[in-house]
Amino acid sequence: MTRIAVITHEFDRFERRRGPLFRRDSPYMLFDLLEELKRRGHSVRITPGTSAKPEADIAVLHVDATVTPPEYVEYARAFPFCLNIGAADISKRRISGAAIGKDDDWPGPVIVKTNLNNLGMREQTLNRRSLRAGKPKPFPGVEPIEGYRVYASLSEVAPAVFDRSDLVVEKFIPEPEPDGFGARFWIFCGERERCTRHVSPQSLVKGDDTIRREPVPVPEELRALRRRLGFDYGKFDFVMHEGRAVLLDANKTPGGARNLSAFLAAGNANLADGFEGLVRQLA
Repeated sequence: MTRIAVITHEFDRFERRRGPLFRRDSPYMLFDLLEELKRRGHSVRITPGTSAKPEADIAVLHVDATVTPPEYVEYARAFPFCLNIGAADISKRRISGAAIGKDDDWPGPVIVKTNLNNLGMREQTLNRRSLRAGKPKPFPGVEPIEGYRVYASLSEVAPAVFDRSDLVVEKFIPEPEPDGFGARFWIFCGERERCTRHVSPQSLVKGDDTIRREPVPVPEELRALRRRLGFDYGKFDFVMHEGRAVLLDANKTPGGARNLSAFLAAGNANLADGFEGLVRQLA
């Protein structure tokens, strides 16, 4: 039996109880993976904040923020081994393969995104919860920002956008299809994985609006990028453009799309095998 500690932010809500029977639930994919590991005899402890010192053989750094605060990284180093300790920074400026500058020669459409994942909404939520608890904001300076915006060309983007550290301009390169647009999602844990191409009627492809999907191979350059970014577990969103893989988003705390719950659940055993493979490597 392996003792697993899951390190979350002090104000994260990794688990919740929902419905008339108050069943345990979570917005995170890791929750279902851990449930499978518990069925196999492993023990799991969720550790919010950095004060507890649980006995554990392996930890998972699961702070749901774009940049993990340094005190959590230091706390994670106290465990014998911690997954994703090298993936503390997943900001667009660090991971995006589509980012461009105002002087780049790019003739196609572009999209303006926040440097923080998901418009910085997680950081804003953690700030609000911290203030309600009488503590300072863990992510000061993060303010609400409007959604992503697509422009027909680079010249249409206001020059001031390029001077803002909270925004990133990227090439807008979804994979065109007769019935919509495609994007690829690679989910992995250790050496186990699944990679699918999703097609959506929306040009910004998300799991919730998928109309069809198909398995696709993982490009070798993306595997190399995963090693370089320090990911043991997580999800990469990418597209194929002009014959090469372009990483658009990297998530170390992936969630699950509602209409894909059965599809995601079918892969939990495979990902649990990957987790146990990491444990065997440590032994």
